[in-house]
Amino acid sequence: MGAMPDAARAVPLDLHVTETIEKPGYRLQKISFAAEADDRVPAWLLVPKDAPSADGAVAKRRPAVLCLHQTTKNGKDEPAGQGGLSNLRYAQELAERGYVTLAVDYPNFGEYVFDPYAHGYVSATMKGIWNHRRAVDLLQSLEEVDPGRIGVIGHSLGGHNSMFVAAFDERIKCIVSCCGFCSFRRYYEGDLTGWSQNGYMPRIRTEYGKDPARMPFDFTEIVGLLAPRPFLAVAPLEDGNFAVEGVRECIDAARPVYSLYGAEDRLAADYPPGGHDFPPASRERAYTWFDKWLKGAN
Repeated sequence: MGAMPDAARAVPLDLHVTETIEKPGYRLQKISFAAEADDRVPAWLLVPKDAPSADGAVAKRRPAVLCLHQTTKNGKDEPAGQGGLSNLRYAQELAERGYVTLAVDYPNFGEYVFDPYAHGYVSATMKGIWNHRRAVDLLQSLEEVDPGRIGVIGHSLGGHNSMFVAAFDERIKCIVSCCGFCSFRRYYEGDLTGWSQNGYMPRIRTEYGKDPARMPFDFTEIVGLLAPRPFLAVAPLEDGNFAVEGVRECIDAARPVYSLYGAEDRLAADYPPGGHDFPPASRERAYTWFDKWLKGAN
């Protein structure tokens, strides 16, 4: 992934609101914020309507969830309910459930055009992590949000990006990844070509020959690194991208780490039937997971 940028790269967030749409139960705002100099990230911010009191003061700070999209040209629009697949509108559904949610574009998806390599990054993955950490900065700056109760959720591309940002940012207290990972040796029978594209980590190709045995990390370790924070993996049994056997390997490898913290109940996996999808029953389990660990943290 390359090095995490120094904190000096951060600039004031300079939040801009360009559109506000009133929805039943929540307010949908198209925004952008500064991730670094000369770089603004487009996003949707969804705020439950009953968050502020009548006099404009905040009656109750709410938990918030950063919502990361799959590989889709629509980018942030899909989780925000502005097109795309109905099973992936988790930013909308969580807002309807009372969470402040933020859906951001990953580099070169949606409205966001950015060349990470021209700006000193060696992977688009690390640029995504940096932007997602800045998104947490933004959530913590909002008067409607309890800064100590922030989670992250994503499907596919968003599923592993949720894990990556949580690995680097302990302000994220609860993680849900759907169809986001498996051990590298189980990914397309060990063919890491997909991971080595410029939209991810090209050093997997140039430095490690796309060989799982040469990789300096695996998702077994990433899941363990999340301990003792609550982590739910959704891994459909027929997912053609991420083999369920490789997900089970990672969960099983991380269980002893969670046990060291006495946090066995904070590691869970859902293995629904079906393919590369986020079906309704699994989404309900994910939302209940957030209810338990974020709303229950009151």
